[in-house]
Amino acid sequence: VQLVESGGGLVQPGGSLRLSCAASGFTFSRCTMAWYRQAPGKERELVASISSVGDSTYYADSVKGRFTISRDNAKNTVYLQMNSLKPEDTAVYYCYAVRPDSWGQGTQVTVSS
Repeated sequence: VQLVESGGGLVQPGGSLRLSCAASGFTFSRCTMAWYRQAPGKERELVASISSVGDSTYYADSVKGRFTISRDNAKNTVYLQMNSLKPEDTAVYYCYAVRPDSWGQGTQVTVSS
């Protein structure tokens, strides 16, 4: 199982980023996927999740209306579109596959002027 995140970086407040997570080694189209984040000194928290066929999503209250999770099962990839970014969104963002319970290596997102 391999999950490879990309798309992180430094962005100014109010800006946007799109994270991608390319998956391999399991049946991606049957797997609920999620994005978590962990800020320095804080616990890892669930940001968003999406069902296997993309018909059901969940968002943490802190990102509702700003972030959008989506997936392309033909490309074995899950995305996180992040708009109206705030300094408090600064964290390492991790891709997670519910079954097989696997994590990506993480990608840093820094929101700062």
